[in-house]
Amino acid sequence: MRLTKTPSCFHFLKISHTEKSDSNRLRCFRCWLALVTCICLMSFIAIQQHKTTVYLVGDSTMADKDTRTYPETGWGMPFAFYFDSTIKIDNRAKNGRSTRTFIEQGRWKSILETLQKGDYVLIQFGHNDEVPTKGSYSTPDKFVQYLNQYVSETRAKGAFPVLITPVARRSFDTSATGEISVVDTHKVYGQLVRDLAAKLNVPLIDLQQQSMALLEQLGPDKSLFLYNHLAVGENPHYPKGHADNTHFNELGARKMAEIVLKDLQTLQLPLAKHIQVRK
Repeated sequence: MRLTKTPSCFHFLKISHTEKSDSNRLRCFRCWLALVTCICLMSFIAIQQHKTTVYLVGDSTMADKDTRTYPETGWGMPFAFYFDSTIKIDNRAKNGRSTRTFIEQGRWKSILETLQKGDYVLIQFGHNDEVPTKGSYSTPDKFVQYLNQYVSETRAKGAFPVLITPVARRSFDTSATGEISVVDTHKVYGQLVRDLAAKLNVPLIDLQQQSMALLEQLGPDKSLFLYNHLAVGENPHYPKGHADNTHFNELGARKMAEIVLKDLQTLQLPLAKHIQVRK
């Protein structure tokens, strides 16, 4: 009679132990795979989310505008549309601000709290600093002191400051000989910006001189098309009409933004490599 060998309980224990080991190895592999996938995904997201921020610091000629004031447009608004997806434009410019009031109201502090190494700060003041009758007035010495503060604190963060002279007002004068020319309404404060930029070796965009040259080229009549000039009934936001020789319409804001963009390229700043221009 042939006897069949019956597996012992030890054999079953051995099989059970082997299966358990395989199961543990499989579980460990799955955990390792999930961890690697998670790390790769997080790295990819971090790369995708990294952007260089360009902060715009200044007054109403640069600022974003409320729709209720349309077609008034700050040049910082179209400026934002000329860069690739790696650049974020953060326009902090605000109507009526000067170098002093921008700091006093905590607007500069809020920028410093988020300013990162490699970011840019474009600084344009003067319109509200230079008028003694305004509450925002800054003496020439204080104006330079505050600009110096913006520059030094930007650099301390590892970011790049760029100084910009105040953009031109539309103001023409006729000489005794009948020659019409643009009036330099920022003569003192514009020069203070140039001098400080040279002293501190800060990139300078002379928007004042270049916008004046554009107005000179266009003359008193055609230059109206750059500013917020409206006839009675032309726009529902200004039913009584409007004559503003300081603030721009959409065309004027775009022309000023184009001057700034071109100068960024002329200065050969790394930021200029991210400017996108349709050909």
